[in-house]
Amino acid sequence: MSWVQKLKAQEQHDDLDSNRALDELINHFKQRLLNEANLESITSLPPKERKSTIERLVLQMVSEEKLIVKKSELKQIVDFIIHESVGYGPLEKLLDDDTITEIMVNGPSEIFIERNGRLSKTDVRFRDEKHIRHIIDRIIAPLGRRIDESSPMVDARLHDGSRVNAVLPPISLDSPTLTIRKFKKDPYTMEDLITLGTLNREMAKFLQAAVRSKSNILVSGGTGSGKTTLLNVLSEYIPKGERLVTIEDMAELRFDYDNIVRLEARPENAEGTGEISIRQLVKNALRMRPDRIIVGEVRSTEAFDMLQAMNTGHEGSLTTVHANSPQDALGRLEAMVIMSGLQLTSDVISKYFIGAIDLVVQTSRLVDGKRKITRISELVNDNGELRVNDIYRFNQTATDIDGYVQGEFEATGYVPKIYERFRRFGYKQEPIAVN
Repeated sequence: MSWVQKLKAQEQHDDLDSNRALDELINHFKQRLLNEANLESITSLPPKERKSTIERLVLQMVSEEKLIVKKSELKQIVDFIIHESVGYGPLEKLLDDDTITEIMVNGPSEIFIERNGRLSKTDVRFRDEKHIRHIIDRIIAPLGRRIDESSPMVDARLHDGSRVNAVLPPISLDSPTLTIRKFKKDPYTMEDLITLGTLNREMAKFLQAAVRSKSNILVSGGTGSGKTTLLNVLSEYIPKGERLVTIEDMAELRFDYDNIVRLEARPENAEGTGEISIRQLVKNALRMRPDRIIVGEVRSTEAFDMLQAMNTGHEGSLTTVHANSPQDALGRLEAMVIMSGLQLTSDVISKYFIGAIDLVVQTSRLVDGKRKITRISELVNDNGELRVNDIYRFNQTATDIDGYVQGEFEATGYVPKIYERFRRFGYKQEPIAVN
């Protein structure tokens, strides 16, 4: 072995010894913190106070033991203890990265992220499956949620509003899984969506007129297509002076509005009681003198109550549904109304749709990861029949060699009946150019 190889081997050995010593220090101070500090009270602190409290405690311990620790090592010790004791372990650096929109943990070494609409695997690792389970428990414990073998799935929300879904074995066959949809610190604006190519300026003006003129709008789309983002953006155009009630399964909407009441459904507790459903909240919202009701997503029997609310004076209401086209959205709503147990025929349900929903806005996530509004459609009564007429659509023309979708937004040439409503609310001219 040459002297260069010996030097490199010695450096590797020294690095290994250094890492072992650092690991021992981390474990030592972590154990002291567990034994001597009130972690429950520290966990309840805001993130900045939580970090400063742990940092102060560790520095105090180092001083007590008269240890000489490098500044860089001390930072590693503090960061690791924060992440493992009151934080989210290996996920912390992913959560701190504002360019990441989604985190998916499939197993200890199978952690993926979404960035700019595209998925990639990270070099982040958990020690083992128990480590993943530990972080899942860390997330849901302060929220009063429950997850165990008898109830192996849970939805929860981080302190910043990020949405979390966790699934345990035996439902998840290979490992505990964790999916985090991150909450954007600075909410998107309509201008942001135009810049991103989600829609064009003419479509934005049309939707602005629709919201201001109290049109009832159903936003339809698949998972991760941008439904909630669009709902937040549309809320910018609700005139001040109205009273809003928002209803969600898991609170994600962020409306910058004065007179607003935010309601969130509640799952049943460990005893199987205490559930508050979306349907109960919709019914209760009608007693709260709302001008508009915004339901984050209709999924079940609350669909009928939402349609009734839209039909009985709560114009300008907004909601979303999981569907791949406007026709599919109406089909799903019809199925939900039938699930409510009411003996209504399809013809009667269609009449509810005509009176309740003015526009369906279809959002889609394309193969390149980009989110776009692919259709804006109007529901009209055509001689007693429900008809869906497209006003705008995205015309996909090709996919380039890099996998990016090519296409353009276009007006279909259909002149919507909703223009009459726009004019009643002060829009003297049609807010879009029609081909």
